[in-house]
Amino acid sequence: MTHGSDAAAAPDLEAHLTPEQTLTPEQTLALIDSQRARVDAELDVDPRRLYAAWGAAWLVGFGGLYATSVDEPLVDVSRGAALGAHFVLLVAAMAYTAVHVSRATRGVRGVSATTGAMYGWSWMLGFASLPVIITAVERVGAPEPVLDLLWTTLPGLLVGVLYMMAGALWQDWSGFALGVWILVSTGLGALAGLPGIYLVMSLAGGGGFLLAAGAFALLRARHARQSAQAARAP
Repeated sequence: MTHGSDAAAAPDLEAHLTPEQTLTPEQTLALIDSQRARVDAELDVDPRRLYAAWGAAWLVGFGGLYATSVDEPLVDVSRGAALGAHFVLLVAAMAYTAVHVSRATRGVRGVSATTGAMYGWSWMLGFASLPVIITAVERVGAPEPVLDLLWTTLPGLLVGVLYMMAGALWQDWSGFALGVWILVSTGLGALAGLPGIYLVMSLAGGGGFLLAAGAFALLRARHARQSAQAARAP
């Protein structure tokens, strides 16, 4: 998954040229970078938005489950309401991911378009299968603690694997590393048991997503400043 630069920060050099003026070699390179960034911005998946969406969903959703599951609840909210909010947040993050990837690759043709579409469907179908699997486990008599662990660990497993898959498809090491971190957080959370797993998934999982979103925002801001400085160079 390639990550385009923030094209809006790069000035439009051509619009300020008179017929007698020509671009210097440095300005020509800056203009090329600006045009390439503009195309990338139109076609590219923005990791800041995806990571922020999942970070907020996990931080709030799992945090709410932990707050209502400890011996002395931290908030005056029922367990059922916390579960419902958690499920809605996960579905919203999944839907946003699928729609964003689909729109970002809509103008692409050929293999890249097919890859983006298949990846978007992987998110939707993967999450659609989770309730079916857990319901089947419940029918064979699995106790409530097991079901709670499944509702927590299976989404983490799916998200981690899908991010690793995206990293492999688009040769994006940052996305692959984030997928590994989500898998590690899910595994450590499972070992922590209930209700500790909710706190681990909220802080380590959701926090990891938000830190990644912040890191990409800083990188893009720095790249935008460098592009602007290069454009202003004589």
